[in-house]
Amino acid sequence: MTDFAARRRTMVDTQIRPSDVTKFPIIDAMLTVRRENFVPDSQREAAYVEELIDLGNGRCMLEPRTLAKMLDVLNISNNEAVLDIAPAMGYSTAIAARMAELVVAVEDDEDLAAEAQTILMDADADNAIVHVGPLEQGATEHGPYDVIMVQGGVEQIPDRLIDQLKDHGRIACVFMEGALGTVRIGHKSNGRVTWRHAFNANAPVLAAFSTESVFSL
Repeated sequence: MTDFAARRRTMVDTQIRPSDVTKFPIIDAMLTVRRENFVPDSQREAAYVEELIDLGNGRCMLEPRTLAKMLDVLNISNNEAVLDIAPAMGYSTAIAARMAELVVAVEDDEDLAAEAQTILMDADADNAIVHVGPLEQGATEHGPYDVIMVQGGVEQIPDRLIDQLKDHGRIACVFMEGALGTVRIGHKSNGRVTWRHAFNANAPVLAAFSTESVFSL
């Protein structure tokens, strides 16, 4: 029988800590949340690999390192509300829920959203909500948010999402330019977001955040 607890410890010791992520809430969450429960049964054995996991239908689970470094820069506090876009089966939502006051996940697939909500409940993420709707529209009824993060590649961020970020809030995304990607962190001040480079990472571009989707509107 697979010892997933040991794999979590190995993931933290070989992928997270060497990436200079040392904040206790992140380490604790990644040691506690059962990553293997947030992937299809056929991929449980691959849950802790040091690479993206393709979940099908344009969804992926970011590398543990990428998610951890993103959370490290975002520096979520326990009195903050987080909007988590495209978390698929909800792993990133479960991790963030151990740090924030509230996490709202947005998925546009009703079946996937229902599955995520069930897994999150089983993981005791009682402060997490799964909202069904277009990814690019966020979830205005639960906002505004202190933090927004996107679990997939983006080429552009619609104003509608930026509008849901509080002033002095933070947003993190994997911006893709061809095959090259960088995680950028945006800080909102006086209604405008200023972006800066955080670290290199890659992720498949979500259809809702591609430049083609803008031209097709």
